[in-house]
Amino acid sequence: MSQRLIGVDVGGTKIAVAALEGASLQRPRVEPTDTRGGQELVEQLVQAIRRAGEACAVGVAVPSVVDFETGRVRSSVNVPLHDIPLREVLRERLGVPVYVDNDATCAALAEAYDDDGALVAHHLVMFTIGTGVGGGIVIGGRVYRGATGAAAELGHMIIGADLRLSPFAHRERFPQPGSLESLASGRALNALGREHGLPDKGTIDAAREGHPGARAAVELLGRRLGVGIANAINTFDPDLVVVGGGVSSAGELLLTPAREEARRFTLTGVGTRTEIRRARHGPQAGVRGAALLAGHEVLAERERERLSATGAAAR
Repeated sequence: MSQRLIGVDVGGTKIAVAALEGASLQRPRVEPTDTRGGQELVEQLVQAIRRAGEACAVGVAVPSVVDFETGRVRSSVNVPLHDIPLREVLRERLGVPVYVDNDATCAALAEAYDDDGALVAHHLVMFTIGTGVGGGIVIGGRVYRGATGAAAELGHMIIGADLRLSPFAHRERFPQPGSLESLASGRALNALGREHGLPDKGTIDAAREGHPGARAAVELLGRRLGVGIANAINTFDPDLVVVGGGVSSAGELLLTPAREEARRFTLTGVGTRTEIRRARHGPQAGVRGAALLAGHEVLAERERERLSATGAAAR
Protein backbone atom coordinates (compact mmCIF):
# COMPACT_ATOMS: atom_id res chain seq x y z
CA MET A 1 0.00 0.00 0.00
CA SER A 2 1.95 3.03 -1.26
CA GLN A 3 -0.98 5.48 -1.07
CA ARG A 4 -1.32 7.99 1.75
CA LEU A 5 -4.01 6.97 4.20
CA ILE A 6 -5.31 8.60 7.36
CA GLY A 7 -6.32 6.65 10.45
CA VAL A 8 -8.46 8.02 13.26
CA ASP A 9 -8.92 6.39 16.66
CA VAL A 10 -11.86 7.84 18.61
CA GLY A 11 -11.93 7.24 22.36
CA GLY A 12 -14.01 8.49 25.22
CA THR A 13 -11.25 10.84 26.41
CA LYS A 14 -9.09 11.47 23.33
CA ILE A 15 -8.89 11.10 19.58
CA ALA A 16 -5.70 10.23 17.71
CA VAL A 17 -5.09 10.97 14.03
CA ALA A 18 -2.12 9.85 11.94
CA ALA A 19 -1.18 9.36 8.31
CA LEU A 20 0.12 6.03 7.03
CA GLU A 21 2.42 6.33 4.01
CA GLY A 22 3.48 2.96 2.72
CA ALA A 23 4.37 1.12 5.92
CA SER A 24 5.37 4.25 7.86
CA LEU A 25 2.91 5.58 10.43
CA GLN A 26 3.45 9.21 11.36
CA ARG A 27 3.37 10.26 15.00
CA PRO A 28 -0.34 10.51 15.93
CA ARG A 29 -1.77 13.90 16.80
CA VAL A 30 -3.80 13.54 19.98
CA GLU A 31 -6.46 15.85 21.38
CA PRO A 32 -9.26 15.57 23.97
CA THR A 33 -12.53 14.19 22.64
CA ASP A 34 -15.37 16.70 22.31
CA THR A 35 -18.21 14.82 23.99
CA ARG A 36 -20.74 17.66 24.13
CA GLY A 37 -22.77 16.08 21.34
CA GLY A 38 -22.69 14.25 18.03
CA GLN A 39 -22.52 17.37 15.87
CA GLU A 40 -19.61 18.78 17.87
CA LEU A 41 -17.67 15.50 17.72
CA VAL A 42 -18.21 15.11 13.98
CA GLU A 43 -16.95 18.66 13.44
CA GLN A 44 -13.88 17.90 15.57
CA LEU A 45 -13.16 14.79 13.47
CA VAL A 46 -13.48 16.72 10.21
CA GLN A 47 -11.05 19.40 11.34
CA ALA A 48 -8.56 16.92 12.80
CA ILE A 49 -8.53 14.87 9.59
CA ARG A 50 -8.06 17.97 7.47
CA ARG A 51 -5.08 19.02 9.58
CA ALA A 52 -3.49 15.64 8.87
CA GLY A 53 -3.23 16.55 5.18
CA GLU A 54 -4.38 14.98 1.95
CA ALA A 55 -5.16 11.27 1.68
CA CYS A 56 -6.77 8.88 -0.75
CA ALA A 57 -8.95 7.38 2.01
CA VAL A 58 -9.72 7.67 5.72
CA GLY A 59 -10.39 4.96 8.28
CA VAL A 60 -12.14 5.72 11.56
CA ALA A 61 -12.09 3.44 14.61
CA VAL A 62 -14.88 4.04 17.13
CA PRO A 63 -15.90 2.36 20.42
CA SER A 64 -19.21 1.40 18.88
CA VAL A 65 -21.35 -1.20 17.18
CA VAL A 66 -21.15 -0.25 13.51
CA ASP A 67 -23.12 -1.30 10.45
CA PHE A 68 -20.01 -1.59 8.33
CA GLU A 69 -21.70 -1.55 4.91
CA THR A 70 -23.32 1.83 5.56
CA GLY A 71 -20.94 3.16 8.20
CA ARG A 72 -23.83 4.03 10.51
CA VAL A 73 -23.05 3.84 14.21
CA ARG A 74 -25.79 1.75 15.82
CA SER A 75 -24.72 2.23 19.43
CA SER A 76 -21.76 3.81 21.18
CA VAL A 77 -19.90 3.68 24.47
CA ASN A 78 -18.53 6.92 25.97
CA VAL A 79 -18.88 8.96 22.75
CA PRO A 80 -22.01 10.75 21.39
CA LEU A 81 -22.24 8.96 18.04
CA HIS A 82 -25.38 6.85 18.53
CA ASP A 83 -27.40 6.44 15.31
CA ILE A 84 -25.16 8.74 13.26
CA PRO A 85 -24.35 7.85 9.61
CA LEU A 86 -20.72 8.66 10.27
CA ARG A 87 -19.28 7.27 7.05
CA GLU A 88 -21.69 9.23 4.87
CA VAL A 89 -21.31 12.48 6.82
CA LEU A 90 -17.50 12.38 6.81
CA ARG A 91 -17.35 11.36 3.15
CA GLU A 92 -19.51 14.34 2.18
CA ARG A 93 -17.44 16.76 4.27
CA LEU A 94 -14.01 15.42 3.27
CA GLY A 95 -14.57 14.40 -0.34
CA VAL A 96 -12.64 11.11 -0.04
CA PRO A 97 -13.65 7.52 0.73
CA VAL A 98 -14.23 6.95 4.45
CA TYR A 99 -14.60 3.63 6.29
CA VAL A 100 -15.83 3.26 9.86
CA ASP A 101 -15.41 0.24 12.11
CA ASN A 102 -15.19 -0.84 15.74
CA ASP A 103 -11.98 0.22 17.50
CA ALA A 104 -11.02 -3.26 18.73
CA THR A 105 -11.62 -4.65 15.25
CA CYS A 106 -9.22 -2.07 13.83
CA ALA A 107 -6.65 -2.89 16.51
CA ALA A 108 -6.91 -6.59 15.60
CA LEU A 109 -6.23 -5.74 11.97
CA ALA A 110 -3.10 -3.83 12.98
CA GLU A 111 -1.86 -6.80 15.00
CA ALA A 112 -2.35 -9.21 12.08
CA TYR A 113 0.15 -7.26 9.94
CA ASP A 114 3.75 -6.37 10.70
CA ASP A 115 5.30 -2.92 10.48
CA ASP A 116 6.10 -3.47 6.79
CA GLY A 117 2.48 -4.29 5.96
CA ALA A 118 3.03 -8.03 5.55
CA LEU A 119 0.43 -10.44 6.89
CA VAL A 120 1.88 -12.30 9.89
CA ALA A 121 -1.25 -13.94 11.36
CA HIS A 122 -3.87 -15.27 8.96
CA HIS A 123 -6.20 -16.13 11.84
CA LEU A 124 -6.13 -13.85 14.87
CA VAL A 125 -8.34 -13.06 17.86
CA MET A 126 -7.76 -9.91 19.88
CA PHE A 127 -8.96 -9.03 23.36
CA THR A 128 -8.71 -5.40 24.46
CA ILE A 129 -8.80 -5.19 28.25
CA GLY A 130 -9.49 -1.65 29.35
CA THR A 131 -12.39 -0.13 31.23
CA GLY A 132 -14.43 -2.80 29.46
CA VAL A 133 -13.47 -5.75 27.26
CA GLY A 134 -13.53 -5.48 23.47
CA GLY A 135 -12.62 -7.90 20.75
CA GLY A 136 -11.58 -8.24 17.13
CA ILE A 137 -11.36 -11.22 14.79
CA VAL A 138 -9.25 -11.62 11.63
CA ILE A 139 -9.80 -14.66 9.41
CA GLY A 140 -7.71 -15.23 6.31
CA GLY A 141 -6.13 -11.82 6.78
CA ARG A 142 -9.52 -10.07 6.60
CA VAL A 143 -11.68 -8.70 9.38
CA TYR A 144 -14.59 -10.92 10.36
CA ARG A 145 -17.70 -8.82 11.07
CA GLY A 146 -20.60 -11.27 10.96
CA ALA A 147 -23.93 -10.67 9.23
CA THR A 148 -24.44 -7.05 10.29
CA GLY A 149 -20.97 -5.86 11.27
CA ALA A 150 -21.47 -6.46 14.99
CA ALA A 151 -19.35 -9.60 15.48
CA ALA A 152 -16.47 -9.95 17.97
CA GLU A 153 -18.18 -8.54 21.06
CA LEU A 154 -15.99 -10.96 22.98
CA GLY A 155 -16.41 -9.14 26.27
CA HIS A 156 -19.98 -10.34 26.44
CA MET A 157 -19.31 -14.07 26.26
CA ILE A 158 -20.46 -15.70 29.48
CA ILE A 159 -17.64 -17.36 31.42
CA GLY A 160 -19.06 -17.64 34.93
CA ALA A 161 -22.87 -17.82 35.02
CA ASP A 162 -24.60 -19.48 37.97
CA LEU A 163 -26.92 -21.85 36.12
CA ARG A 164 -28.54 -23.05 39.33
CA LEU A 165 -30.72 -19.95 39.24
CA SER A 166 -33.98 -19.98 37.31
CA PRO A 167 -34.36 -17.73 35.46
CA PHE A 168 -30.63 -17.18 35.10
CA ALA A 169 -29.16 -13.98 36.51
CA HIS A 170 -29.78 -11.08 34.13
CA ARG A 171 -29.93 -7.31 34.18
CA GLU A 172 -31.28 -4.77 31.73
CA ARG A 173 -27.93 -3.10 31.12
CA PHE A 174 -24.73 -4.74 29.94
CA PRO A 175 -22.33 -6.20 30.93
CA GLN A 176 -24.30 -9.18 32.17
CA PRO A 177 -23.36 -11.04 35.36
CA GLY A 178 -20.81 -13.74 34.59
CA SER A 179 -19.63 -12.12 31.35
CA LEU A 180 -15.95 -11.69 30.54
CA GLU A 181 -16.33 -7.92 30.77
CA SER A 182 -17.96 -8.08 34.20
CA LEU A 183 -15.21 -10.38 35.51
CA ALA A 184 -12.00 -9.46 33.63
CA SER A 185 -12.15 -5.74 32.75
CA GLY A 186 -10.30 -2.82 34.21
CA ARG A 187 -13.34 -2.10 36.36
CA ALA A 188 -13.20 -5.66 37.69
CA LEU A 189 -9.49 -5.25 38.47
CA ASN A 190 -10.21 -2.03 40.35
CA ALA A 191 -12.81 -3.88 42.42
CA LEU A 192 -10.37 -6.70 43.18
CA GLY A 193 -7.72 -4.15 44.12
CA ARG A 194 -10.08 -2.34 46.51
CA GLU A 195 -10.54 -5.63 48.37
CA HIS A 196 -6.83 -5.33 49.22
CA GLY A 197 -6.99 -1.63 50.10
CA LEU A 198 -5.55 -0.42 46.79
CA PRO A 199 -6.74 2.71 44.94
CA ASP A 200 -8.41 2.44 41.53
CA LYS A 201 -5.87 2.15 38.70
CA GLY A 202 -3.12 1.44 41.22
CA THR A 203 -3.30 -2.35 41.25
CA ILE A 204 -0.98 -3.00 38.30
CA ASP A 205 1.75 -0.70 39.61
CA ALA A 206 1.46 -2.28 43.05
CA ALA A 207 1.65 -5.77 41.51
CA ARG A 208 4.87 -4.84 39.70
CA GLU A 209 6.29 -3.64 43.01
CA GLY A 210 5.53 -7.02 44.59
CA HIS A 211 2.41 -6.21 46.65
CA PRO A 212 0.97 -9.69 47.40
CA GLY A 213 -2.68 -8.60 47.28
CA ALA A 214 -2.17 -6.76 44.00
CA ARG A 215 -0.40 -9.76 42.48
CA ALA A 216 -3.26 -12.01 43.60
CA ALA A 217 -5.78 -9.63 42.02
CA VAL A 218 -3.93 -9.49 38.68
CA GLU A 219 -3.49 -13.27 38.68
CA LEU A 220 -7.21 -13.87 39.29
CA LEU A 221 -8.08 -11.45 36.49
CA GLY A 222 -5.64 -13.28 34.22
CA ARG A 223 -7.23 -16.64 35.00
CA ARG A 224 -10.67 -15.26 34.23
CA LEU A 225 -9.32 -13.88 30.95
CA GLY A 226 -7.81 -17.30 30.22
CA VAL A 227 -11.27 -18.90 30.26
CA GLY A 228 -12.41 -16.37 27.65
CA ILE A 229 -9.29 -17.03 25.59
CA ALA A 230 -10.00 -20.77 25.71
CA ASN A 231 -13.48 -20.13 24.34
CA ALA A 232 -11.96 -18.16 21.46
CA ILE A 233 -9.39 -20.88 20.74
CA ASN A 234 -12.04 -23.62 20.82
CA THR A 235 -14.15 -21.57 18.38
CA PHE A 236 -11.55 -20.22 15.94
CA ASP A 237 -8.32 -22.27 16.38
CA PRO A 238 -6.32 -19.11 15.61
CA ASP A 239 -2.64 -18.63 14.88
CA LEU A 240 -2.50 -15.86 17.42
CA VAL A 241 -4.43 -14.48 20.40
CA VAL A 242 -3.31 -10.98 21.33
CA VAL A 243 -4.18 -9.06 24.47
CA GLY A 244 -4.18 -5.28 24.35
CA GLY A 245 -5.70 -2.37 26.24
CA GLY A 246 -4.52 -0.64 29.38
CA VAL A 247 -4.68 -3.71 31.62
CA SER A 248 -2.28 -5.54 29.28
CA SER A 249 0.47 -3.32 30.71
CA ALA A 250 0.61 -5.89 33.55
CA GLY A 251 2.49 -8.05 31.03
CA GLU A 252 3.42 -11.53 32.17
CA LEU A 253 1.78 -11.01 35.56
CA LEU A 254 -1.48 -11.16 33.62
CA LEU A 255 -0.54 -13.36 30.66
CA THR A 256 1.13 -16.25 32.49
CA PRO A 257 -2.01 -17.21 34.47
CA ALA A 258 -4.14 -16.48 31.38
CA ARG A 259 -2.10 -18.97 29.33
CA GLU A 260 -2.29 -21.58 32.08
CA GLU A 261 -6.06 -21.31 32.34
CA ALA A 262 -6.52 -21.21 28.57
CA ARG A 263 -4.60 -24.50 28.27
CA ARG A 264 -6.80 -26.10 30.93
CA PHE A 265 -10.04 -25.19 29.13
CA THR A 266 -8.96 -25.69 25.50
CA LEU A 267 -10.08 -28.98 23.97
CA THR A 268 -7.26 -31.47 23.38
CA GLY A 269 -6.00 -31.16 19.82
CA VAL A 270 -7.33 -27.62 19.33
CA GLY A 271 -5.08 -24.56 19.34
CA THR A 272 -1.90 -26.55 18.87
CA ARG A 273 -0.34 -23.66 16.94
CA THR A 274 -1.94 -20.83 18.90
CA GLU A 275 0.39 -18.28 20.48
CA ILE A 276 -0.96 -16.02 23.23
CA ARG A 277 0.90 -12.75 23.64
CA ARG A 278 0.60 -9.07 24.39
CA ALA A 279 -0.34 -6.73 21.54
CA ARG A 280 2.65 -5.12 19.79
CA HIS A 281 1.30 -1.71 18.84
CA GLY A 282 0.00 -0.51 22.20
CA PRO A 283 -1.95 2.78 22.03
CA GLN A 284 -1.17 3.14 18.31
CA ALA A 285 -3.00 -0.06 17.35
CA GLY A 286 -6.35 1.66 16.77
CA VAL A 287 -5.07 4.45 14.56
CA ARG A 288 -2.75 2.13 12.59
CA GLY A 289 -5.55 -0.40 12.15
CA ALA A 290 -7.98 2.30 11.01
CA ALA A 291 -5.53 3.40 8.31
CA LEU A 292 -4.95 -0.21 7.23
CA LEU A 293 -8.71 -0.70 7.08
CA ALA A 294 -9.02 2.23 4.68
CA GLY A 295 -6.25 0.85 2.47
CA HIS A 296 -7.73 -2.65 2.37
CA GLU A 297 -11.19 -1.38 1.52
CA VAL A 298 -9.92 0.91 -1.25
CA LEU A 299 -8.15 -2.06 -2.84
CA ALA A 300 -11.24 -4.23 -2.42
CA GLU A 301 -13.46 -1.64 -4.10
CA ARG A 302 -11.02 -1.31 -6.99
CA GLU A 303 -11.04 -5.10 -7.41
CA ARG A 304 -14.86 -5.17 -7.40
CA GLU A 305 -14.91 -2.44 -10.05
CA ARG A 306 -12.38 -4.36 -12.15
CA LEU A 307 -14.40 -7.56 -11.96
CA SER A 308 -17.58 -5.69 -12.78
CA ALA A 309 -15.96 -4.07 -15.81
CA THR A 310 -14.57 -7.45 -16.93
CA GLY A 311 -17.99 -9.03 -16.60
CA ALA A 312 -19.62 -6.21 -18.56
CA ALA A 313 -17.03 -6.51 -21.33
CA ALA A 314 -17.60 -10.28 -21.53
CA ARG A 315 -21.33 -9.75 -22.04
